[in-house]
Amino acid sequence: MKGQITKINSDNYYVSSNDKEYICKLRGKFRKDNFTFKVGDYVIFNEKEKIIEGLEKRRNYLDRPNVSNIDQAFIITSLKSPDFSDNLLDKLLTICFINDIKPVICLTKKDLLGKDEFRALKKIISYYKKLGIKVIYNKNLRKIKKMFKNKTTVFTGQTGSGKSTLMNRLDKNLNFETNEISQALGRGKHTTRYVSLVNIGKGKVLDTPGFSSLDLTKYSDKDIKDSFIEFKKYDCPYKNCSHTNEKECKVKKEVGKGILKSRYDNYLKFIEKR
Repeated sequence: MKGQITKINSDNYYVSSNDKEYICKLRGKFRKDNFTFKVGDYVIFNEKEKIIEGLEKRRNYLDRPNVSNIDQAFIITSLKSPDFSDNLLDKLLTICFINDIKPVICLTKKDLLGKDEFRALKKIISYYKKLGIKVIYNKNLRKIKKMFKNKTTVFTGQTGSGKSTLMNRLDKNLNFETNEISQALGRGKHTTRYVSLVNIGKGKVLDTPGFSSLDLTKYSDKDIKDSFIEFKKYDCPYKNCSHTNEKECKVKKEVGKGILKSRYDNYLKFIEKR
């Protein structure tokens, strides 16, 4: 029988199939080989014995969080408390593009901004829109739900940005724990204790703890460069230009003009830390 893993808790694997949930164990060969299953995996399981016997081919996957078969990622991005982080946003966008996951920037806490603060951030937000990245505010619940239709969506973003709060608003049957922001640290505590796949509207949503701890060390410099999609518009005279030290690099010449400086600075940080 075929089903999808919706939650993993210790050695219990919650598998959804035909609107029923089965708590399954792994076949011995998987435990022996230390094979890692992920939330979102489509599996073959024995309905009577409640044993997972096989794994269907994955569309894509991530290791931290341990999820698979993702169509789109809602990057929940706080504009204040915690403060807007272009570094984390660009990092998550890089991971999305490398793994063929459509990113959606979902902005929260706009009401905490002063006029001047919002005016400054609006210019940055407009840049991401021009890249073709969907940007939406968390108050637009109806529009968000429509975007879930027939898709598996992962929620990610800053700790304390309001991921769990937004999910609770999208579905009143959910009761994800939320915490206040620490005034001393300027960030919240992780309230999601494990990855779970839940039905919201006509789609599936993954709520994930610790997504922001992802690093880029397993990706090549080329992978990272290609994830900065705006670079591709500029035809550098050098073959395989790294856009770092080359004197006639057209990408470097566009920094602060056609290319947002913070984006380029983050690109340099991402490849330097490798």
